[in-house]
Amino acid sequence: MTQNGMTQNLKGAAFMVLAGICFAAANAVTYVITSPAEWGGLGFKPQSDTFWQYLIATLFSAPFILRHGLAGFKTRRPVLHLVRVVVSALGVLLFVMSLANQVPIWQVISLVMTSPIFVLVGAALFLGETVSAPRWIAAAVGLAGATIVSGLWTTGLTAAMLYPVGAAVLWAGSSLLTKVLTRTESAPSITLWLLVLLTPINAALSIHAGFELPTGQILMWLILGGVIMMAAQYLLTWSYAAADAAFVQPFDDLKLISNILIYGIVFGYWPEGNIWFGVALILAGSLYLLWSGRKVEGPQALAA
Repeated sequence: MTQNGMTQNLKGAAFMVLAGICFAAANAVTYVITSPAEWGGLGFKPQSDTFWQYLIATLFSAPFILRHGLAGFKTRRPVLHLVRVVVSALGVLLFVMSLANQVPIWQVISLVMTSPIFVLVGAALFLGETVSAPRWIAAAVGLAGATIVSGLWTTGLTAAMLYPVGAAVLWAGSSLLTKVLTRTESAPSITLWLLVLLTPINAALSIHAGFELPTGQILMWLILGGVIMMAAQYLLTWSYAAADAAFVQPFDDLKLISNILIYGIVFGYWPEGNIWFGVALILAGSLYLLWSGRKVEGPQALAA
């Protein structure tokens, strides 16, 4: 690997970490909007929240749309764009269903953290990417940490818990499709297609659940969530454009830490006991991936 290649990997990892922070912030906004009043929330329906946040994110993308014009939507792979968005939307639906079935938020997030292992397998089988031993180790350690955080040994596996696992599989598929698209499509184009196609899909889900119009405080929170979601989608696309999916995906585990910090600071809830050990494993896995990349690939880069 060249020195430039290593720099691109580090850039891809940084974009993935920042995307995780944005997604965690968006989750916190969604919690405020959709949680019942007795929990201190605003009681807005999750399906309506998803529709309005992505619609607002699309509206805030208007400057980018105008800058690129119709050329920004030019693509040779419209079907692949559509498949990616449908897979992503179904993942969101399963994620919302897991919350609707009262699976604790930490179990939901930690089970969704199994997504990197599916991405690594997919990257090796379908994209032809080389997955080194340190990357497999990092993914395995992160997966072990997610399992500990989930607390499955005390609650057992329920049908409701299969929803976040299903979401993890679908989002892994969406991530792999994103990587394929970055080979021929620009980052703005991929993001704009996602935002535009998600709007009608989310609208259908919202209408089916009982469409709601936002007003007052809910509208302000939705605008904030839409801006954050737009930033997260751009950062995620830039991450896959900068580096291999197999390299950057384990850094997605850091979303759990971002969620813990944001929920702790904003809502005053901090994990206890073994959860911290699981978090430490997730962090160790991602940091080991970065360290091993420097140690193994660095000398090769200097010699190249």
